[in-house]
Amino acid sequence: MGTAVAMHAARQGHDVTLWGSRYDSNALRHLTDERKHPLLTEHLPSDVRVHGPDALEAAAEGARFLVLGANSHGARSLARMIRAHVDGALVAISFAKGLEPGTGKRMSQVYGEELPGLPIVAVGGPCLATELAEGLPTASVWAGASLTIAREAGAPFDAPTYQLTYSDDVIGVELCAMMKNVAAIGLGMLDGIGKPTGEDFKNAKAALFTKAAHEIVSLVGACGGRAETAFGLAGIGDQLVTSLGGRNRLYGELVGTGETPDATLRELEGRGLTVEGVDSTREVTRLAGDHGLDLPYHAAIHRVLFEGADPRDILEVLR
Repeated sequence: MGTAVAMHAARQGHDVTLWGSRYDSNALRHLTDERKHPLLTEHLPSDVRVHGPDALEAAAEGARFLVLGANSHGARSLARMIRAHVDGALVAISFAKGLEPGTGKRMSQVYGEELPGLPIVAVGGPCLATELAEGLPTASVWAGASLTIAREAGAPFDAPTYQLTYSDDVIGVELCAMMKNVAAIGLGMLDGIGKPTGEDFKNAKAALFTKAAHEIVSLVGACGGRAETAFGLAGIGDQLVTSLGGRNRLYGELVGTGETPDATLRELEGRGLTVEGVDSTREVTRLAGDHGLDLPYHAAIHRVLFEGADPRDILEVLR
């Protein structure tokens, strides 16, 4: 996603530098040698500069808008790497969609702790990196502590092919971004269950999609977010695109065909695919317990991933 955003920003005429840490060695090799990220179809615009781990100071020089593309596992370490070099930045923009493992903190909280004094904007909504990189029509939600902060951060990126709406419901946007990955895993399981017989489970998928959406609204509201966020682009919109395609849906499909959750996760991670929804399933279960909520759809996914339940058990939620 970091590469896709860099490509989009460059197409808008901005001066863009793409920096990767030692954890990005494979992608950096491709970006340097081929000018192309291995998981994207398009090549980098010619004026995007690429820097590796040893060139952080040069990469950060003069940077005003920090686009942080780490996943939720790496957000804090990324912030610690860059914080001594970004004094002149105006805002940090988080594209991670998950909670920090171990603390359960949202990304705006993590970045707020590690980059004190810097406004943090959280990005949500239906945005697949491949389509953004290709310049296909996309709409996203940018959320900050105020609408003014969100709008100022988004202004350089807003474009006919990347249309932005703004929100001050940071909690709602970040929780929707996390929960939609869990919802997509469950819907992917239906694809896997139906593969051997050719069943599509379209009716069941629509019913469970709706059930998931209502459960997202319930948890977002209990945690201090707003229902309209969950019923909007950041919630249902992101849930839809992630359930139609993406790594979380793929993970669910493979589990639905009978592959074990742990082995499937290792296989996808070995291919460079981060499946944020696995840890997010644990977080949803924890938050539901903290707030005394019954979320049958999300609970069924948790049982399949962590308690040895049969993937077909997810259909019992319809009863």
